[in-house]
Amino acid sequence: MSPRSIGLGPLVHHLGVWRSSGAGAAYRQLAAAVRLLILDGRLPLAARLPGEREVAQALGLSRTTVSAAYGRLRDDGFLVGGQGEAARTSLPAGPAPRQPQPDGSPKPGMIDLTAAVLPADPNVHAAYVRALERLPANLPGHGYEPEGLEELRETVAQGYRRRGLATSPGQILITHGAHNGLVHLLRLTVRPGAPVVFDHPTYPQAIDAILAAGGRPTPVALSDDGDGWDVDSLVSACRSSGAPMAYLVLDHNNPTGRMMRAPDRARLLAGLKGSETLLVLDETLVELTLSGPPALSASAVDAPRVVRLGSMSKSVWGGLRIGWIRADRAVIQRLAQSRASFDLGVPILEQLAAVELLNDGGAALAARRPLLRARRDHLRAQLAQRLPDWTCPRPAGGLSLWVRLPAPISSALVVRAEAEGLRLAAGPRFGVDGAFERRLRLPYTLPEPVLDQAVDRLAKAAKALGRRPKPATAIRGRLLPVY
Repeated sequence: MSPRSIGLGPLVHHLGVWRSSGAGAAYRQLAAAVRLLILDGRLPLAARLPGEREVAQALGLSRTTVSAAYGRLRDDGFLVGGQGEAARTSLPAGPAPRQPQPDGSPKPGMIDLTAAVLPADPNVHAAYVRALERLPANLPGHGYEPEGLEELRETVAQGYRRRGLATSPGQILITHGAHNGLVHLLRLTVRPGAPVVFDHPTYPQAIDAILAAGGRPTPVALSDDGDGWDVDSLVSACRSSGAPMAYLVLDHNNPTGRMMRAPDRARLLAGLKGSETLLVLDETLVELTLSGPPALSASAVDAPRVVRLGSMSKSVWGGLRIGWIRADRAVIQRLAQSRASFDLGVPILEQLAAVELLNDGGAALAARRPLLRARRDHLRAQLAQRLPDWTCPRPAGGLSLWVRLPAPISSALVVRAEAEGLRLAAGPRFGVDGAFERRLRLPYTLPEPVLDQAVDRLAKAAKALGRRPKPATAIRGRLLPVY
């Protein structure tokens, strides 16, 4: 699917079961379903939709019904282009009617489970205080560091060496988080229309970045049982498509929390040996193993065509926009040269604070893992009690549960939960082509009492949906990112 054009087949697939008896006029239901797809990010902005006649024939509707649905979407600001022009997806230019929070911020009392991140602990403030004390020593310079401060690059390299990966500062590039690193790699490696292989489901912003770079998302599904990754299919997808890049989250997959076994990693590298595919491993969650052996030891395999993305956003604090790329020296040099047209480097103060936080000997993470383990188990227990027909596998690590629902109701449940004061990310947000309507990602990063309230609201939403299943009605406002 092109980022500027939505094919008829993908649109119908995204819509899924959009119509319910007793839920109002067909044109209203169709408009509501398309509106949700736009707000949820499954239909990109400024993308051309199929014509009314095509949609009517595919859905078994009259053209008048589809025309009325498109008209309603235009009136609400979710489509632009008048009669005779191609309809393109959009967002309302101003505050939408009856929307108390037009900026997309949570309403008072709203519980937000779209972000799988932890708040900062006291160590972050202390690190910034120490960084401010050290800042004057850096002020005589110009402050532009295309590759990052030497001190921070050495600190990051030390972390890799402790994992058994011989690394020098020249193999490290400091970025504005791991996502920024992925964007740099896509700009350097992927040409418009080129396939990018990834494990499916995956981090939503990674899919968005692939589309924004003009790449063609090429998913390889994780299995519902076993270890998850089909190594043979991954290798075949890369080699048969000639993909210049494969983006994988092996430690721990976001959203499933799974971790690839060391023997499978070795098979993956062996299978890609000699190929032109750059293997990009997103290790944002690598330090958040909660059960079993640590991912750090399993991930200590290396090859020249392997690039690793790291970040402090999940393990420390999302507001500390510090990440890095570990790669071959030649790749780092090319990235440092090309980034000038995109950004001019990372602020010095944040880099100094990152040095302080990374040099704590792992004490902060050691304190956080038991907290996360307790919250994970607490949330699973609450879901088992209140929603026993939901399946909640116990992830080895990460920050969220990947729940299996009893029916393909994820998008409808998200809409209903919003009315109950609970903000969620629908399962299809983590995939392409409308996949994962039977899935829901539920982070366990909030305190137990808040998780209890969230499960209570979720159970109410599920019960209301069971009484009268219906598609989205009206979530108005800005497209919300998922973290």
